[in-house]
Amino acid sequence: MASPALLAGIQIERGGNDDLDAVMAVMNAAFGTTYGEAWTRSQCAGILPMAGVTLTLAREAASREVVGFALTRSVADDCELLLLAVVPERHRSGVGSQLLHHFVETAREHRVARLHLEVRDGNPAIQMYRDAGFSAAGRRHNYYRGDDGTRFDALTYVRIL
Repeated sequence: MASPALLAGIQIERGGNDDLDAVMAVMNAAFGTTYGEAWTRSQCAGILPMAGVTLTLAREAASREVVGFALTRSVADDCELLLLAVVPERHRSGVGSQLLHHFVETAREHRVARLHLEVRDGNPAIQMYRDAGFSAAGRRHNYYRGDDGTRFDALTYVRIL
C-alpha cells in the first residue's frame, strides 16, 4: 500500500477513555442508525481496556476536534479493524485513508501477519479497503440490522502482510 499523502492540519494520535464523547459524536454522525453499524458507548468503553485494543484518533490540528477514529484489536499475529469512522463533512478527504494507513503500518511494525476487517455490503469505504490491498474473504448474511429492521450483509476482508 502506498502511503497516502499526509493531510495538512490532521494529526493521528492514540486515544483513550477520555475521548469517548468525541468518538461517539463521530460514530453517530458517520454511521447513524440506518444500517446498524454503530457501536454503543458501553460497547466502546467495554472494549478499550482489553489487551490488544487500540483507539486511534484523527484530529484537526488547529481546533483539536476529532474528525475520525479507528478502533483495532490485535491477538497473536492477527489484527482486526473493528471500527473506522470519519465525520461526513470529511468523507473522501483522505482522513479515512490516513487512519487505515496508520493501522496497516502499526501492524507491520508489530510483525502482525494478517489484517482483518468487515464492512457493510454497499458501504462506499469498500473501495478504500480494496485500494489498500485488502481482498474479499467472506460474507456474513443479514449481519447488520437497521433501525427499521432491514438486514444487511457484512463483507469480510483480509490482507496478508
